[in-house]
Amino acid sequence: MQDEHTATLLDYYTRHQPSTQWRGFLTALAEEFETQLDTSQLRVLMARIGARFATNYPAGECATLDDLASFLNSIWSELDWGFVRLAEKDEFLSIEHCCAPLAAFGERAAPWTAAFLEGAYQHWLHELGAGSLALQQYESSSAHAYEFRLLNAR
Repeated sequence: MQDEHTATLLDYYTRHQPSTQWRGFLTALAEEFETQLDTSQLRVLMARIGARFATNYPAGECATLDDLASFLNSIWSELDWGFVRLAEKDEFLSIEHCCAPLAAFGERAAPWTAAFLEGAYQHWLHELGAGSLALQQYESSSAHAYEFRLLNAR
């Protein structure tokens, strides 16, 4: 028997197969990047690319977490980039992004590719007024998800 999360992932993968046409190119690009920059520099670069990407999709009016989730999911769905779940916790806001096609960069690029999402989310959250809060990536409990937490920047 599948849990709801697994069923959602399998449904998503069934409807949105990742394109293989870019994998060889993206893997070669990632390998070249790694010869020029270290992991921390690559994370900064990818975060900047994510923020630049986000400028093409202004957040507009998001008064509630449901509004924000709808806004984010409309973008990712339109681009076949997975989906996001938001969860308000006592000390942070959890952003879990599932099924992003970042694996196309190759397994070695995993330590830095998710910074693209981090940069995009940081941009949107800053645009919505969370400028004094910091977004950080955390280890996700799912192999198909990236988790980010919005925390007080102390």
